[in-house]
Amino acid sequence: MARTHPEGWKQLPAAGARGRERATLAQLADALPHEWTIYHGLHWTRADGPHAIFGDIAFAVAGPGGRVLLIEQHAGFLDETPEGLVRPSKRRAQHISHELARSADALRNRLRPALDGAEPQLDTLLYCPDHTVRQPGSAGLDPARIVDAPRRDAFVATVRALTAPQDGDPPADAARLQALHRFFADLLELVPDVQAHIGQADELTTRLSGGLTEWARRITMAPHRLRVTATAGSGKTQLALAAYTDALAAGRRPLYVCYNRPLADHFARIAPAGGEIATYHQLCDRRLRDAGRPPRFGAPGAFRRMEEDFAALAASHASAGWQFDELIIDEGQDFTEAWRDALLALLAPGGRAWWLEDPLQNLYGRPPVALPGWVGLNADTNYRTPADVLALLNARLPLPAPIRAGSPVMDSEPEVLAWHDGASLMEATKRAITRALGLGFRREMIVLLTFRGREHSRFTPLDQLGPHRLRAFTGRYDLLGEPEHSQGELLIDSVYRFKGQSAPCIIFTEIDFEAMDEAAMRKLFVGATRATMKLIMVASERTAPQLAPLP
Repeated sequence: MARTHPEGWKQLPAAGARGRERATLAQLADALPHEWTIYHGLHWTRADGPHAIFGDIAFAVAGPGGRVLLIEQHAGFLDETPEGLVRPSKRRAQHISHELARSADALRNRLRPALDGAEPQLDTLLYCPDHTVRQPGSAGLDPARIVDAPRRDAFVATVRALTAPQDGDPPADAARLQALHRFFADLLELVPDVQAHIGQADELTTRLSGGLTEWARRITMAPHRLRVTATAGSGKTQLALAAYTDALAAGRRPLYVCYNRPLADHFARIAPAGGEIATYHQLCDRRLRDAGRPPRFGAPGAFRRMEEDFAALAASHASAGWQFDELIIDEGQDFTEAWRDALLALLAPGGRAWWLEDPLQNLYGRPPVALPGWVGLNADTNYRTPADVLALLNARLPLPAPIRAGSPVMDSEPEVLAWHDGASLMEATKRAITRALGLGFRREMIVLLTFRGREHSRFTPLDQLGPHRLRAFTGRYDLLGEPEHSQGELLIDSVYRFKGQSAPCIIFTEIDFEAMDEAAMRKLFVGATRATMKLIMVASERTAPQLAPLP
């Protein structure tokens, strides 16, 4: 079975064109030998002077000798014109041959520096399993590089033949193969996004344009103690997923711990089987129950007592079953030094530890945790949030330092709607929802975030807002430990609970404060950076002028 990057794709929803691509990926992975590697769902950009070149390919398949095949898959029918094959139902004709050539040329130019100037062995293939190419000679592509409906059964064999070593190829070079892998798996990697799980495959993945996942995993030290201080959208949780997966692949037992329950739930859905995934308090509860000492949650001070009992058990090394080879602490800014000590006590001799944090997302006002002797790595580029939203935050919030923008989305046009009382708050929020729907966002792509916590929000008692049924956390969990939500179409959550997640469109409502203190600044930063494409803020009349977009 061929190797695939990224992993976790079997957990993605399979529907529409994405479902067809997933089926093709499964076919390739099952049929190609282990020496082959499939990189899937690649999206790339390349700056070319003042211009940017954009493109996408369904798969890149690397053979054991270093030959790479770019595969463009098109489900459905194509138009055959004198100029070649064209995608139908487009405002502007898009010729398949031009797109494939552009993709190959752009990637070839980027690969040369990665291969120390050597010429990449790069080829292209069009896979159109639903269409029969009637005039292959005029398709604009070499007929040998087209697999259409009549040749579907030969698809895998064609891919293997085009990527297998050929007569005259230089001997396979380990350094070249490793460089190819780093290029596709690290620099252009798509990873399952633990920050957004809203039921659509397109929103479950995000491109890591930066090198946090790559460079953090290249650092070597003894003992391995790495503290990563990185801004929102820089790839901290993707790094956690990569470290967790690396540990399993190397036969090490990983423990992933975070503070926020929704983040732990998302991580558990995306991560490979094996290891342990929990919030800190979930971990305390599991360990105490395993020791026959279940917490008494109804008693006064139950959580503090649970933390103390867990720390005592961890320090005693009473059970070898609670030792881990890889410790990954996410949302470290929400942890305490006592929690740090208890977790490090679970680390086996020679084990590796990661501490991932963002001080700007410290919503609970906890003091920084000291990690003496740890190596530090800082990342200040946000690849998730639109550049103009970050420009607004840099200008309006008293941030310690500007956040660098890495997202290709430049013109999202953040908006602010004002309200003066409870009734106008609801009306302004409904207008924001109507605005988002009018821009083309589906309800499942929109998240309504409240500036207040769930206990104090005016929205908590609501099941419906205008014509929109709200999907809200009920405060209960089912027998499998999954959070229960009300039956609605539009997700609503607090900025506290949604920290660590993201959505294409964020409507950040109920914003109100008299002065821009540190607590308000952090909540605004967390809420606004959840958006990947559009941000609409609904703020009180006294607050709105402090958030207005720049002229």
